[in-house]
Amino acid sequence: MALPGARARGWAAAAKAAQRRHRAEGAGGQPSAAPRSQRAALYVHWPYCEKRCSYCNFNKYIPRGVEEATVRSCLVTEARTLLRLSGVRWVESVFFGGGTPSLASPHTVAAVLEAVAQATHLPADTEVTLEANPTSVPGSRLAAFGKAGVNRLSIGLQSLDDAELQLLGRMHSARDALQTLAEARRLFPGRVSVDLMLGLPGQQVGLWLGQLQELLRHCDDHISLYQLSLERGTALFTQVQRGALLAPDPELAAEMYQEGRTVLREAGFRQYEVSNFTRNGALSTHNWTYWQCGQYLGVGPGAHGRFTPHGAGSHTREARIQTLEPDNWMKEVKLFGHGTRKRVPLGELEQLEEVLAMGLRTDVGVTHQHWQQFESQLTLWDVFGANKEVKELLEQGLLLLDHRGLRCSWEGLAVLDSVLLTLLPRLQEAWQQRNPSPVPGG
Repeated sequence: MALPGARARGWAAAAKAAQRRHRAEGAGGQPSAAPRSQRAALYVHWPYCEKRCSYCNFNKYIPRGVEEATVRSCLVTEARTLLRLSGVRWVESVFFGGGTPSLASPHTVAAVLEAVAQATHLPADTEVTLEANPTSVPGSRLAAFGKAGVNRLSIGLQSLDDAELQLLGRMHSARDALQTLAEARRLFPGRVSVDLMLGLPGQQVGLWLGQLQELLRHCDDHISLYQLSLERGTALFTQVQRGALLAPDPELAAEMYQEGRTVLREAGFRQYEVSNFTRNGALSTHNWTYWQCGQYLGVGPGAHGRFTPHGAGSHTREARIQTLEPDNWMKEVKLFGHGTRKRVPLGELEQLEEVLAMGLRTDVGVTHQHWQQFESQLTLWDVFGANKEVKELLEQGLLLLDHRGLRCSWEGLAVLDSVLLTLLPRLQEAWQQRNPSPVPGG
């Protein structure tokens, strides 16, 4: 079997070959040469974990044994198939998520990247992110992933309190987390993101802020703050339902979030999205594609995607979901080249709702230029400029509508859900006025 370093060199060789091919086809080999319809991010789902955490309802499985060569082959096949169906010629980022993709072999990561580079243009400096848990990535393994082509890590740290980690069902300790973080920063300086959860049962604001301050002494330039969401079917949900645990206090969680974002702002972090904070420009290129409603392909069991299948002759963007269960997914990939289980065409109004809801999650919001890429007739001024309820949000300082576009203020980002409750109905009204339904029997 080839070493990960050899695989990475294979990716580099394939990338150079793609550049030569693009130049020969008159594409010029430059990112700007690929139109928006031919560019996409790529998400690759590794569905396996060592155990299921008490709060997790993601599509993940605890296997007795994984035939990784088969899984790897199917991931490569599906990536090639979806790239062909989508007509994508330029992959802007790759994200290996899960599950716990750091349990996969670096060979699997390298094989997928090499296949993508052979099928389309994947520049050598493309952001390639791997999700990792502290217990699954000793330093030597992190280095091997780096040689395979990974250049950014997202570490599921979640807490720096051992009792909270045990409550969450995590397998690592706070000490493990900090050791992994230090090694990750050594290998991937400036490109390590960490997750910290808030709103756990019994969690106190002051103690949680102490964790955040401690993390700031060790972290890199990207932090994500996520509020615990109790999902039906999880162990934590059952414990709360039975009264074995106190239900999380939403007011305390809101206070943690507000205090936490203030601490991060004072530490020089930019809140570029509702849950994500960066300094020194270290934002997630991959996630930015989601928030800007760019195309993305989902590869692997249960992966989601949003793209227009130009290669199949379609002109309508689709929401796609791959088959959830890994064994069934692999059977379908072997038979059909991909395991797409569900395809939902997205109407014009649905796309505009996504552009609005996703764009307003960011501090940039929805610019006029971005809006016009999806809606050429109704401007943001047309939709929101004269509405009384929107004017109230503007006067309250929660929303801004100006020459740049529509965006939330720093205060507005904290209450985005309530802002959208005003904006989405207004968008629906404006769109229906422009596209009146035919009168039945008329």
